[in-house]
Amino acid sequence: MSHISDTIFTIIPGKMPLSDLRKIYRQSVQIKLDEAAFTALERSRKVVEDIISEGRTAYGINTGFGLLASTSIRDDKLEDLQKNLVLSHSTGVGKYLPDDVVRLIYILKISSLSQGYSGVKPSTVRAFIDFVNAGLIACIPEKGSVGASGDLAPLAHMTLPLMGEGFVRVKGRKTPAMAALKAAGLEPITLGAKEGLAFLNGTQVSTALALVGLFQAEDIFASAVVAGALSIDALLGSRAPFDARIHQVRRQPGQMAVAPKYLALLKGSGLMKSHRDCDKIQDPYSLRCQPQVMGACLDIMNNAARTLHIEANAVTDNPLIFPENGPENGPENGDVISGGNFHAEPVAFAADTLALAICEMASISERRQAILVDPKMSDLPAFLVKDSGVNSGFMIAQVTSAALVSENKTLAHPSSVDSIPTSANQEDHVSMATFGARRLGDMAFNSSAVIAIELLAAAQGIDLRAPEKTSPILQKMHAKIREKAAYFDKDRYFAPDIDAITSLVKDGAFSGPIMDILPSGRD
Repeated sequence: MSHISDTIFTIIPGKMPLSDLRKIYRQSVQIKLDEAAFTALERSRKVVEDIISEGRTAYGINTGFGLLASTSIRDDKLEDLQKNLVLSHSTGVGKYLPDDVVRLIYILKISSLSQGYSGVKPSTVRAFIDFVNAGLIACIPEKGSVGASGDLAPLAHMTLPLMGEGFVRVKGRKTPAMAALKAAGLEPITLGAKEGLAFLNGTQVSTALALVGLFQAEDIFASAVVAGALSIDALLGSRAPFDARIHQVRRQPGQMAVAPKYLALLKGSGLMKSHRDCDKIQDPYSLRCQPQVMGACLDIMNNAARTLHIEANAVTDNPLIFPENGPENGPENGDVISGGNFHAEPVAFAADTLALAICEMASISERRQAILVDPKMSDLPAFLVKDSGVNSGFMIAQVTSAALVSENKTLAHPSSVDSIPTSANQEDHVSMATFGARRLGDMAFNSSAVIAIELLAAAQGIDLRAPEKTSPILQKMHAKIREKAAYFDKDRYFAPDIDAITSLVKDGAFSGPIMDILPSGRD
C-alpha cells in the first residue's frame, strides 16, 4: 500500500489510502513511484509501439479525437498530434486552482497512468515525477470542464508546463513554464503517440476537488460536534438524548458512532452537575437531535468517501490498453479498447451528497446560535454580552451565520442532474462533476465560518456560567478558542475573532477527539 514516510510519498498505483491523500492535501511531499510500476508501464507502451510499427489503426494512437476519430494520422505527425491536442484543449478560464488541489491532481494522475493501461512511456512518468518534486505547481484555471471525456481543459493546463508551455507557480510566484523548468534543471518533454490523450482524459481534477471537499467536510464535522457539545453545556442541555440505547434501536451507523462522542466530550462537566435536578424536560431539536443529524451527515460522508477512494485509485482515461490476452481475446500484443471511464458521474454524485452534509452541519449550528443569543431560551444575557443595549454582542455574528447558511442552501442544489451536449453531440451526456466538486470549497468556507461563530458563542456562554466549569476535554477546546479570541466583555472589532477561529476549523484544530470515526481517520 502506498505510504508517507516523513515527507516522501511512495506511490503504489491503485493502492493509495485516504489517510495519505489527506496528508498530501495538508502538506507538500516529495514522491517516488514503486519500481514494480515501471514494468507495467513498459508493457503497455510496447502495445502502442507495436501498433504503429505494424501499421495498424487504433483510436487515440494514430487517429483524430472525438468526432474526428475516423481520421487517420501519419506516423510523422503523431508527435504533432499530441502536442496540438494539449495546446488546443488548454481553454480554461478563471482563477487558478489552489496548490493543495494541484498536488492531489498530480498524485492521482501519476497513479492512474502508472497502472499500465494508458500506454505512456516510463520516461514520461519519470519526467512528471521530477516536475512534481521540483515544487512546480501548474497554473490550472478552475473553470472549463464538464466532467466527461475527462477533465480535458484543466488537465491540458496541467500538462502544458511539462512541455515547456504555459505557466507554473514557484513558491507562489507565477513563472513561464520554460523558465521554471530551466531553473529546476529539467528539460521539456515531447509527448509521443497516445500520451497527450492519456494525460488529458481522466477524472483527476474533479476527484481531487471532491477529495478536498471531503477532507474539509471532515474538519467541519469534528468542529461542529465540539461546538455542539460546548453549546449543550452553555445552555445546560440534557444528556439523555445521547444515551446509547436510543441510537442502538434505530440502527443507523453514523448515529450510533457519533452519539458516544458527545457523552465523552461532556464527561466530568461541572455544569452538568449544576443542573442535575432542573425541571427541563426536552431541549430544542438542534440540541437533542444532534446524533440523528450529524450521524446522517457522517453516513453521507462515508458513502462519498468510499466512491472517491475508489476513483482516486482508478484508471479513467481512454482508450485503455490491455497488454496481456488469452488466445480467445485477440492478438498476443494486446487490445486497445475504447470506453467511457472518463465520465465522472460517480464523482458528481459523491460531490452532490457531500454538499448536503456540508450544508446541514452549518444549518443546525446556526439554530443553536439562535438559542444562545436569545435570553428567553438560553437564560444567558441577551446576545451573550453584559450590559446589552449599550453592547450588541453576538447579535450580528448570528446574522452572518444566517446569511452563510442561506447561501449554502442555494449552492447545495445538485450539479449532477444537469447535462449539456458538447463536441458536436459526440459527447452528449456529461456529469458536471468538476463544478459540483469545486463548489464544495465555497460551501466549506461558509460552513467553517458558521461553526467558528458557534464555537465563539458557546465559549462565551461557558464563560458566563462561571464559576462552574465545563468538562476537562471541552476546557481544552475552550482554551484553543481563547488563545485566538478573548472573552467578549464589551463590543469590539469582531471580524478578526471570526477569521481566527475559522482558520482553526479549517486547519482541523478540533478534529482530534472525533477523527477516529471519520473516513480518512480509519485507514
